[in-house]
Amino acid sequence: MNEPRVISREVLPNGMVIITEPMPHVRSVSVGIWNRCGSRLESKAHSGVAHFIEHMVFKGTERRSAEQIARSVDSIGGMMDAYTAKEMVCFNAKVLDEHLPLAWEVLSDLALRPLFDSEEITREKEVVLEEIKMDQDNPEYLVHELLIQNFWRDHPLGQPILGTPETVRQFSREAVVDSFRRWYAPNHLIVTAAGHVEHARVVELVSEGFAGLSPVPNGATSAAPGSFPVLATQSKRELEQVHICIGVPSVPLNDERRYAVAVLNTILGGGMSSRLFQNIRERQGLAYAVFSELTPYSDAGLLTVYAGTALEKTEKVIGLVAQEFSNLKREPVTEEELRRAKDHLKGSLMLSLESTGARMSNLARQEMYFGRFFTLDEILDSIESVTRESLQDLAREFFQPEQAAATVVGNLNGFELRREQLAC
Repeated sequence: MNEPRVISREVLPNGMVIITEPMPHVRSVSVGIWNRCGSRLESKAHSGVAHFIEHMVFKGTERRSAEQIARSVDSIGGMMDAYTAKEMVCFNAKVLDEHLPLAWEVLSDLALRPLFDSEEITREKEVVLEEIKMDQDNPEYLVHELLIQNFWRDHPLGQPILGTPETVRQFSREAVVDSFRRWYAPNHLIVTAAGHVEHARVVELVSEGFAGLSPVPNGATSAAPGSFPVLATQSKRELEQVHICIGVPSVPLNDERRYAVAVLNTILGGGMSSRLFQNIRERQGLAYAVFSELTPYSDAGLLTVYAGTALEKTEKVIGLVAQEFSNLKREPVTEEELRRAKDHLKGSLMLSLESTGARMSNLARQEMYFGRFFTLDEILDSIESVTRESLQDLAREFFQPEQAAATVVGNLNGFELRREQLAC
């Protein structure tokens, strides 16, 4: 693990980027096609179309039926996956090195030759509508989604990735195909591969299908969002727990303070030894699940705290979260806490580098957000350079009650969420 990472990068004349990292000690390879056009580029009327395209490419291409796509990688013991995020879409596969040509053939088929059959579109709308219902039935997902929609309201980052029942129902084949043609152009695509792989071979495979494609002008972009400290509740009488989500502005992905924010989040609620977990769950027994997490994008960021508890304990839990905010503002963290958080982050990073899939994803994200590749030593040094004073400065900047948003979902029975409950 102390060996330097050997990363090769090549850009085809049409703008398509190819990045590889060999891992000679493994027999597998993870390969992915990454599209820089995520749900953030959607208009409000077409909310969810990027995710819908991700579904539809698996419903058949010019060369393969939906069943053949599913069988192709499964039959060789590999894994294929796809997901849509707000700033990217990814199709990826993990296979034995000898099966890379087949895996790549299937992945490239999805990005080059989807059919978008009208009958399949009609059927898949129903599938996505059920997916939306499933998420609405998941209170932990719902409380986060409602907070984000309010926090970044009237901005594409606040729109749900799946879309809404209203937008999904009105998708036409023409709208889907038009979005696909604008977004799945070579200058929007990145191919990354990590594992037992040769760079020249990957370039050869990619060039066979994509080198002849023409780039398209970059599409619409959205300005950085403003944040809104909305307090919201939603009553769902069928729930046994009350679900709480509190959010404050954080830093974008490429902010120099991102390592300090990661350390702060780890101390606050990033693991079993965090302040929130130890106080709210272990010492006081008020919740089973309680944690904090970061949601960073290219030009905005959000730090959220989640907890699930009983109705009669809700106000106390909110107060304890606010108290932890206050503690981080009032006094620097201890040297022991700082050391533990740094070691946690460094250990997680080192362990992730044992995975071909994690390295493949890391290559794509560094290309998208930084345009360069950080060495392991650079990252470890950046984590190590975080100070107690820098964490206190961040806490004082982030944890202001007037800029905190909060959402509470559950059988509320008259519970009211008030600004003074977030006093910190």
